[in-house]
Amino acid sequence: MSKRIFYPLFLLLIPLIGMMITDEVNWNLSDFIMMGFLLTLLSAGINFVINCTTNFKKRILYIGILLLMFLLIWAELSVGIFYTPINGN
Repeated sequence: MSKRIFYPLFLLLIPLIGMMITDEVNWNLSDFIMMGFLLTLLSAGINFVINCTTNFKKRILYIGILLLMFLLIWAELSVGIFYTPINGN
């Protein structure tokens, strides 16, 4: 497993710094853990697709599907677009 799948975790510095600057960003430890888990899964999935597919069009399609799934899960966890029991409200 490559170390580069953990590089997207540096994106978690954005809400951490935002919490220090303003009161409008209010994340707790579980938010950071969940987003870190989602970012790690996304980057591992993208790394898997890049290593296992040779066709450029299929690679773009699979990465697009992974990004769409990531964004839907993120939106559901943050604001609850599907009104499931796991939403953020």
